[in-house]
Amino acid sequence: MSIQNYQDLIVWQKAMLLAELVYTLTKQFPKEEIYGLTSQLRRAAVSIPSNIAEGQARNGTAEFRNFLSIASGSRAEVETQLILAKKLAYISEAELNNALDLSNEIKRMTHALIFKLR
Repeated sequence: MSIQNYQDLIVWQKAMLLAELVYTLTKQFPKEEIYGLTSQLRRAAVSIPSNIAEGQARNGTAEFRNFLSIASGSRAEVETQLILAKKLAYISEAELNNALDLSNEIKRMTHALIFKLR
């Protein structure tokens, strides 16, 4: 499987959308969370497309799979932190569901790509 540019990957595009969404949602978090949950969520969200890009840019399929696995872990981290944000009433149920839907789509696509690269 030869992918010329990570930006062509739909999973990368979706991961970028999730990162943008996380930035939008965290703008409404309390100011005392700026170095806590806000920062943690943003870093984890940015890690998803970043690892997809880095993995694709590496020289081997095994490395790409490894970076996709790391991206998948970051995605699970984002989900966990968004669920906590909902429990703390920083985001609404609708906002959480919207983000989780996108996250689940990324999850399916990441796993399919990992499978394809075997």
